[in-house]
Amino acid sequence: MRRLTVVALAGVAALAVTVTAGALGRTEVSAPTVDTVAAPVPVDPIARAQERLKLVPGDWSTWAALAVAYVERGRVTADPTNYPRAEEAARRSLELRPRDNGDALVAQGALANARHDFAAARRFALDAVRINDFDADAYAVLADAETQLGNMPAATAAVQRLLDVRPGLSAYARGSYDLEQRGQVAEATSLMRQALEAANSPAGIGFCRAQLGDLAWHAGDLAGASRQYTAGLAADPTSVALQRGRARVAAAEGRVAAGLADYADVARRAPTTEYLIEYAGLLHAAGKATEARAQLDLATAAHALYTTSGGTDGLAGSGLALAKGDPAAAVAEARAEWKRRQHADVADALAWALHHAGKDAEALPYAHRATGTGARSATYLHHLGVIELALGQSAAGQANVDAARRTNPHFALGVIR
Repeated sequence: MRRLTVVALAGVAALAVTVTAGALGRTEVSAPTVDTVAAPVPVDPIARAQERLKLVPGDWSTWAALAVAYVERGRVTADPTNYPRAEEAARRSLELRPRDNGDALVAQGALANARHDFAAARRFALDAVRINDFDADAYAVLADAETQLGNMPAATAAVQRLLDVRPGLSAYARGSYDLEQRGQVAEATSLMRQALEAANSPAGIGFCRAQLGDLAWHAGDLAGASRQYTAGLAADPTSVALQRGRARVAAAEGRVAAGLADYADVARRAPTTEYLIEYAGLLHAAGKATEARAQLDLATAAHALYTTSGGTDGLAGSGLALAKGDPAAAVAEARAEWKRRQHADVADALAWALHHAGKDAEALPYAHRATGTGARSATYLHHLGVIELALGQSAAGQANVDAARRTNPHFALGVIR
């Protein structure tokens, strides 16, 4: 499945999710929730907030803005040590204004989403909208939390309210993700194109192009994905997501050296557990086993840093355990994550971990749960098919394996099995 990290920017006319479609996901949850416009000279929001607080240390709203800025820095730099700083800034804001402080609640919700504590993020967002039912930032946090919890109707409702209150790139991107989760890829692509039209900065344009490229990639359209990634990098050469997309296309086209070079830079610039596992997989497929193991060691360290900074991510933990050949640990991680949230990605991860642990009968209902949203995911279909084949359900299993290949023949690129 795609991962969505929303860069929220100012937008234009509204479009109702209920009119354009239903709901699927890009699932890297967005940290930033405050719409911004492109400035003539880039300004570090952390430095700006800190300067303001030197002059007015009791400015509770700026403390909340500082918290959000730290969450965003953690996302951009893949450095979760920013999250405790965000937590402290939000706490200071609440100390200064304990009641009716929607800004601090939104900041806490954004931080909880970044740490994958989606239940807490949902609580913070609901508290914020009770203070102000027109708080678009609160609805953005709520939409992300409900999506990751697997509450699809509630997620769609939150996205719809966001579209109503503040249409624009942030709302369109979340609407696109919502549509994709229900398998409405054409509608999701159309809405992301509207988001692109609303983008007014290099980062915003790059973000939209990355999402459009990922939609094309997951539909097996290498040429379309390449066009989007190339156009995006022309607008924002600093985008890690676009470079990662370009790396996947290069590897799928057989240009392995180019793909490895791009992935090496991605892993250096944004050493997340997910990217490091992907890089290790491509190294493994290229016969570079020693280098692949080194990247898995780095992925282990990245995952540990994330958890010690207050994050919880059994999805990444399960994938890392499988990549390291430990299916029992993968099952334990995925089970724990499933208890926290019932997103289709988690159902798929648990099914696949159970399969590798030799528990296909137990895996099958989770594999069906993953595909049951209608999402057009080659990964979901392949995993379901392999599990069915292992259970002797030959016709159904082969049909799903074939469907996965038709959906995206490159979906398993670089996967360590």
